[in-house]
Amino acid sequence: MLANIGFGALLITAILSAYGIFAAVYGVIQKRARWVDSARNAMLLTFPLLTLAAVSLIILLVDNRFEIQYVASVTSRSMPTYLKITALWGGQQGSLLFWAWLMSAFTTAVTLRKWDRDREFLPWVIVVGLITLLFFLLLILLYENPFMKYWALPGGGIVGALFRPAGATLFTPADGSGLNPLLRHPGMIIHPPLLYLGFVAFVIPFSFAIAALITGRTDDRWIRLTRRWTLWAWLFLSLGLILGGRWAYDVLGWGGYWGWDPVEIAAFMPWLTGTAFLHSVMIQEKRGMLKHWNMVLIILTYALVIFGTFLTRSGVLSSVHAFAQSAIGPAFFGFIALTFIASLVLLAWRWSSLKAETQMTSMFSREALFLLNNLLFIGILIVCFWGVIFPLISELATGQKVTVGPPFYERATAPLFSGLLLLMGIAPLAAWRHSTVKTLGRAAWKPLVLSVLVVAGIFALGVRHWAALVGFWLVAFVTGVTLYEFYRGAMARHRKSGENLALAVVRLAGRNRRRYGGYIIHLGVVLMAIGIIGIEMFQQETQGTIPQGGELALGEYTIRYDRLDIFDAVDNRNVARATLSVFKNGEYVTELHPRRDFFYDSQQPMTIPGIRSTMEDDFYVLLVDWLPVSTAGATFKVYHNPLVNWLWLGGFVFILGTFLAAWPEKETEPVLRTVPAQARRLQAYGD
Repeated sequence: MLANIGFGALLITAILSAYGIFAAVYGVIQKRARWVDSARNAMLLTFPLLTLAAVSLIILLVDNRFEIQYVASVTSRSMPTYLKITALWGGQQGSLLFWAWLMSAFTTAVTLRKWDRDREFLPWVIVVGLITLLFFLLLILLYENPFMKYWALPGGGIVGALFRPAGATLFTPADGSGLNPLLRHPGMIIHPPLLYLGFVAFVIPFSFAIAALITGRTDDRWIRLTRRWTLWAWLFLSLGLILGGRWAYDVLGWGGYWGWDPVEIAAFMPWLTGTAFLHSVMIQEKRGMLKHWNMVLIILTYALVIFGTFLTRSGVLSSVHAFAQSAIGPAFFGFIALTFIASLVLLAWRWSSLKAETQMTSMFSREALFLLNNLLFIGILIVCFWGVIFPLISELATGQKVTVGPPFYERATAPLFSGLLLLMGIAPLAAWRHSTVKTLGRAAWKPLVLSVLVVAGIFALGVRHWAALVGFWLVAFVTGVTLYEFYRGAMARHRKSGENLALAVVRLAGRNRRRYGGYIIHLGVVLMAIGIIGIEMFQQETQGTIPQGGELALGEYTIRYDRLDIFDAVDNRNVARATLSVFKNGEYVTELHPRRDFFYDSQQPMTIPGIRSTMEDDFYVLLVDWLPVSTAGATFKVYHNPLVNWLWLGGFVFILGTFLAAWPEKETEPVLRTVPAQARRLQAYGD
């Protein structure tokens, strides 16, 4: 019954979405506001209907209804309840339903806003949102239905089908195969939902951008309407990437946080264009420039969101994060091509109306530096995109899939990331409209001197790696500039009002949340950069097999293998757990317990590292293998990761800054139209 309810809710939602698209377009063409209102009501109904479908599937997952094919593939009786709930997005079919549910939530939320001033945008926002939603609903209904059941055929075979085949009886397996062990982690609760939230939320600013192109209202109103949506989308996607890095560090067992995996890059690419867009829109708001850039960036972001979802779910690329092979690849590719081409056609149609209102007059002005910022982000995007699609191109051309590894990405993107870091230090010092090398030098000399002194101190401590010294100089320079900007603003308030400096900083940030929230984000980035420099430049590793009581050294650390315990845990897994004593410079510091878990239901292992973690470094140990007689020896892989925890600290500061920048402020923009709402409604649609 629940499966039928869920399927029915999906089917009705798809019909309503198709009707909403038709009603919105018909209402505009015929100038009938009632049809647009009807389309709006159809959109509002999608959320409760998809909530019903999602709740139905969750109940099936929690109740161990293994006659449902999806339930049997992602859950088992031994899994805890919280993992059964997260299995909603742990497999292909459920994750598509979750994507559609989030999409309906965001489109419903934006539809509920007051539209009195922007009535002409409404039908086209509805159309774009519902087209995207309908596409995912059709994928679910036609290709990846999570409510399909197992049926036993008269001849003895087992098939999956939504409705009972002739003569078949319902088949219920004794147990399910359970989630992939890599997904049985508390991070499963929050990491995938945050990525999906980031992906889905970016559809909202794209919808408004398309509405602006269609209606010809290409001023900055659509940007102001979607500023907070874009910030929240960017925050969710940023959080998803940061938590994904932490998850990989804890679970994947390769001693790092980022492996330039194709699916990692698929989530990173829309973040790149979204970040460039967030910076670029400030120039349009303040100077009426970069309008073409902003349209191109938001169109790219939407296309990359769909492209990333395609890469994850089509099975065209090998990845530890990707789902299995699926038939939805061609449909995804067609939808990406259709929406991207349609967006470019609209952009070309309105190209002349997107001309800048002012001209760029200085190569060192803030506007010019923001343009360079865009170019650097696009450069990184091109590197990432080429690295992802090159294996596909090589396979088509030669029949062999060539793997593009981390060295390619690191060498190609390192100078570009360094350029972005440098711009974070220079841009806040540049003036609007006109700036020169002399004025920049006058503003930058104090942070510059500070950064040189910091690098001299690091050099004196024995660091000789030139790339690391350049990285630390950039970090020190950006930190100095950012703190100097806070100091200058606080001192100005102190002189004017007599406030103490601490209170002045708080009130300064509160009065201009967007600017100072951005500065805090920059501080988060430089803290993350310290962690990246530490692990990328100074990571050490070794591997060895040692007998019980034996030792293995790495740098100033030594591990002693004390014992190995093998036992069955209550959640249907076999655990092999080593006990190690860790010594630093000959002194005992801690005990670690790296282990290997083998899950009986999925017949797959998972490696859990033992980690000693400080702000100075992480000492990270993996149990690789052991001999049948545990006293004979075991193999360990050991990593020394200097400064890596600055990466996670920087992520926390980054999030705080984004919350400050996105915190609602009172609307100060004057109301441009003074005619009554009903009159504007009639003007928009003619009735």
